[in-house]
Amino acid sequence: MKLNLKFFSNPDKNLYFLRKLKSIVEGVVRYSSFIAFGLLLFHLGYDPDPLVYAVSSFVFTCCLILIGIGYIFKILLNEPSIFVGRVLLEILLSLFLIGFSFLRWDLFGMEFSEGILSYSQQYFLVNILVIILFFIEVSKLSLTINRLKASPTLVFIMSFLILILIGAILLSLPHATTKGISFIDALFTSTSAVCVTGLIVLDTAKDFTFFGQVIIMLLFQIGGLGIMTFTSFFGFFFKGSFSLESQLFIRDYINENNVSEVYSTLLKIVFFTILTEIVAAFFIYHFTDDSLFATSGDHLFFSAFHAISAFCNAGFSTLSNGLYESGFREAYNMHLVLALAIIFGGIGFPVVINYYDYFKHVIVGGVKNMLGIEAYRHVPRVTSISTKLSLYTTFILLIVGFITFALFERNSTLEGLSGYGKFVTSFFGSVTPRTAGFNTVDMSALTVPTILIYLILMWIGASPGSTGGGLKTSTFAVAILNTFSIASGKKRVEVFHRQISNETLRKAFAVISLSFLVIGMGIFMVMLFNPELHLIDVSFEVFSAFSTVGLSVGITSQLATGSKIVVMICMFMGRVGTLTLLIALVRKVGEQRYKYPDENVFIT
Repeated sequence: MKLNLKFFSNPDKNLYFLRKLKSIVEGVVRYSSFIAFGLLLFHLGYDPDPLVYAVSSFVFTCCLILIGIGYIFKILLNEPSIFVGRVLLEILLSLFLIGFSFLRWDLFGMEFSEGILSYSQQYFLVNILVIILFFIEVSKLSLTINRLKASPTLVFIMSFLILILIGAILLSLPHATTKGISFIDALFTSTSAVCVTGLIVLDTAKDFTFFGQVIIMLLFQIGGLGIMTFTSFFGFFFKGSFSLESQLFIRDYINENNVSEVYSTLLKIVFFTILTEIVAAFFIYHFTDDSLFATSGDHLFFSAFHAISAFCNAGFSTLSNGLYESGFREAYNMHLVLALAIIFGGIGFPVVINYYDYFKHVIVGGVKNMLGIEAYRHVPRVTSISTKLSLYTTFILLIVGFITFALFERNSTLEGLSGYGKFVTSFFGSVTPRTAGFNTVDMSALTVPTILIYLILMWIGASPGSTGGGLKTSTFAVAILNTFSIASGKKRVEVFHRQISNETLRKAFAVISLSFLVIGMGIFMVMLFNPELHLIDVSFEVFSAFSTVGLSVGITSQLATGSKIVVMICMFMGRVGTLTLLIALVRKVGEQRYKYPDENVFIT
């Protein structure tokens, strides 16, 4: 309902007062959420003395009360919304916050009072609630990012840099690790998580606490989707609207041509992500033995962590030896689930959305035709060339990887396995170098031909618009098609009865050239800082970093500080894209109103 302000005689004054009051309430809720979240991190990360803890807890409680009251005012001051779920959520949040603050918290902040819920249950609920509130406010704030007048490319890059820095600070908290961590190692781990790589300098299972592992999981979840994608969707949900300027900005960010489809595209991306991760976590839980875990909670966290890690192509694991850990290396059904999650995450959201629209058209049109509502209307070329190239290239690379792994590893890592085990391990071995980073075999025991094949697969990477990195499948496909076109004497590149534009060919050539430049410089610099390492091991590490794969032959922890910085730069450039980074840094040239005479350059 709407607050009645009829006691004002001037309608303009009423409107001004209403807007001013709404702005003040929004500010109180936002900054109270930020302060509460900061205090939560302070309590989780440190062991303050009793006086500091009491004062900070009192401030924390006051923030919860202010947020609860603020939500009540927001409901009264706003028009009825079509987002019924959002309104109900705000009502529940306000009631829970106020009731919980007065009834459950000791106002001096020393301890919880026992009631229906135990101390640990209340503590857990408060933590989750404050994180949700913080995320809601950050999401709404992200919709105003267009006011910075920065290009979507620059915002994309800066969002990753900011997230990496925040992650490094959080991982540096005392309670995030078991034995402490240097800032360079925290920065390396944060970069690896945000860039969904999976290279680690510390053992995720032993050197990070549960709190630290949750931070890492959140970092690669947000990094896999892109922080702007995540916050824009939830910002729209909780705010209830997009400004036209925001829609135009986000449209460029997610490569959506139709402005009216911006929210629909965001909804499909987030829904597909959550659905895939939930299904994967369910099957991982089902296909792993309970006896391998101390509690059911550990089993659930293991399932959720690896499902998210697989879909985001992150490669992080809560096992010291990865999936090669004793008790897990022969869980072949679980390996297949992870492999499928990796493929779905690496295939690219444009492909998923493209086929969603295709099947929706076929099913809806078929049902209408059966019911006699209207005749089925055939729409030509529902699937784009980019979608087809990504799918065909992915399928070919999986087949090539499967055959070569089975061939070259038959007398090495596959020796002694059952027939089903060899099949699953070979299939997983063809999937994981496509930017995933999990290992079900001893990486140091791989044969040289397999390592060389892995270098190629890692370099190509996943599909564009996915959670993975690398050169991208469509870029590789365009380059191959261009090569055959030149060899056959054609003056244009044609595929699927369409001609690929010259701009696409130029971009593919630029991306390939930049990838070789970055990888070459990375190998050179790491060898300079760590001359004792073998060239093939360093090459594998840099290829893995640039393609955000995360596979390693075991040298990551041996890297010097300079080498860690080089690998971090490779991971970052591989995730955001070398051409994207170059476009953001180089000033664009205006329209060229002249043309020089053509002249051929001797190539071969």
